[in-house]
Amino acid sequence: MDFNKHLFLQLALILLLFQTFTLRAQDFMTNVHGRETFSLNGKWQYIIDPYETGFYDYRFKEKGEKDPGAYWNSGIPKDKTAMVEHGYDDQNTLMVPGDWNSQDDQFLYYEGTVWYKKSFDYQKKSPSNRVFVYFGAINYQAEVYLNGKKLGSHVGGFSPFQFEIAPSILKEKGNYLIVKVDNKRYKDAVPTVNTDWWNYGGITRDVMLIETPPIFVDDYFIHLDMPSSELQAVTKNAKVSGWVQLNGAKQGETITIKIPELKVKKEIKKTAALRTPFSMTLPKAELWSDTNPKRYEVVFSTANNEVRDQIGFRKIEVSGKDILLNGKPVFLRGICMHEEVPTEARRAHSQEDALQLLGWAQELNCNFVRLAHYPHNEQIIRTADSLGLLLWSEIPVYWTIDFENPAVLNKAKYQLREMIARDRNRSSIIIWSVGNETPVSPARTEFMISLVKEAKSLDATRLISAALEVHYNRDMNTIDDPLGAHTDIVSVNEYLGWYVGLPSYCRTAQWKTIYDKPLIISETGAGAKEGFHADSLTRWSEEYQEWFYQEQVDMMKRMPDNYTGFTPWILVDFRSPKRNNPIYQEGWNRKGLIGDDGKKKKAFYILEEYYEEIEKENKY
Repeated sequence: MDFNKHLFLQLALILLLFQTFTLRAQDFMTNVHGRETFSLNGKWQYIIDPYETGFYDYRFKEKGEKDPGAYWNSGIPKDKTAMVEHGYDDQNTLMVPGDWNSQDDQFLYYEGTVWYKKSFDYQKKSPSNRVFVYFGAINYQAEVYLNGKKLGSHVGGFSPFQFEIAPSILKEKGNYLIVKVDNKRYKDAVPTVNTDWWNYGGITRDVMLIETPPIFVDDYFIHLDMPSSELQAVTKNAKVSGWVQLNGAKQGETITIKIPELKVKKEIKKTAALRTPFSMTLPKAELWSDTNPKRYEVVFSTANNEVRDQIGFRKIEVSGKDILLNGKPVFLRGICMHEEVPTEARRAHSQEDALQLLGWAQELNCNFVRLAHYPHNEQIIRTADSLGLLLWSEIPVYWTIDFENPAVLNKAKYQLREMIARDRNRSSIIIWSVGNETPVSPARTEFMISLVKEAKSLDATRLISAALEVHYNRDMNTIDDPLGAHTDIVSVNEYLGWYVGLPSYCRTAQWKTIYDKPLIISETGAGAKEGFHADSLTRWSEEYQEWFYQEQVDMMKRMPDNYTGFTPWILVDFRSPKRNNPIYQEGWNRKGLIGDDGKKKKAFYILEEYYEEIEKENKY
């Protein structure tokens, strides 16, 4: 066999194995909060295992299922002669959901394996019902076991996954769920080893059991489907369309879609295809927008299963140099945000966390938030839906991904599919982003174009973008990243006045783009430690950051006429091991407009005033 043919067969086998894995792991239900669930949140026992002793034997091979030394087993000796070198007890517990880094000082910088154990009893409501265990997210790789039996694996730190539990495994009394969590970073992972945020480890989002009848509504998508020219704030004869996916059903099963408030009901029959399409006409529909976040309860049901969701109907598109929301130009008064509660230095996960973070964005007069640099938890997305905040949601294709590795591309596509699958019904999300600040090269551009195409094939109702590269020049800064030819909007990060010159540099800066598309400045910012005051030339002072924003705002007022959005970096200080100035950073990225103590810096009010001015102009 010649070398090329051998290499081709090896690659084909790798792709086949990966596709088999993704089909299994991607099978999670949409809208778990609208279903019958049993929470497994709370205290979990744990074992720290940096050498992965509980997974591998001394020859570094995976242990056998019944090996008493495997940490997926209970750790309880069968008798006094048994030799077991691990155990779980209540002296060592972690709260779920939550990262481990913020819960105990020994975990602060820890990257490695931690085993989690949760004991519970559970009685099904009907013997014929099915039960799934659902995880909102685990960072980064998870191996899941129930009562000593492996349920499966998942890779990726910011997306949900689930496994169906066989009736023979689940017991009414004395169940124990064990999860091996590994947050080590790898060059061929997504994200890769090089990031500017904290690598929080752990079971960071909700864990629950979901009980369903044998046939149930698995997934669905419903959206406004009509031209902008026909849209009004209250639209008569509004057309919506979408699809429904059932689990366990045969062709011909009846599916019902209802919108009770509008007294609309539609019955369809399951087709032979995986997804059954439908369309409906609503007598009138109040459209969702940033100024009127109207949502309707939509009910999807079969004979024995019903799922309810709150969904807003709106249309987002590009027309020439404008972004249109429901047919009208909208300016995105934005801010970037990490999924982090700074005052407690931890991952955000609750509705209270979401209200705090998004509430700060609203105080800033924002109507748009860029969720950096990974899919945020579902509480943030649903809270934005209710508040009328527009969102940019992104996968962690960040900086120096291995663009020449086909396996890395597949991992990125997998995470893109998971992000879109969870949130495709959320009206707040108007932009899917496929990456951030990826260095231009032929391999990178081909990699990113592939992601853009994948996103468009998964959801044609939203805009696709990425934070692109800028060609800086003292006389003219040119936006000519070749990826911009393929995205719906051109989004760029620029740091004139922080990484390039002083803020006064902005006074003569000129901008142009080779693309006749809407332009968003997706990042800009300067560091300042809250409470440190000096003259405006002193780096790290609030006065320097204030000056920076004054000059940036003046420059934004001279931007080309396709300038349609501004999302400075960043709402709140966040933790990063890359930021090690012992006086001003101390492991924190200080570019927040709010400090890690929750206090607003002087620059906050500069941006707040700018956005108020834009809003009052009634230009958008």
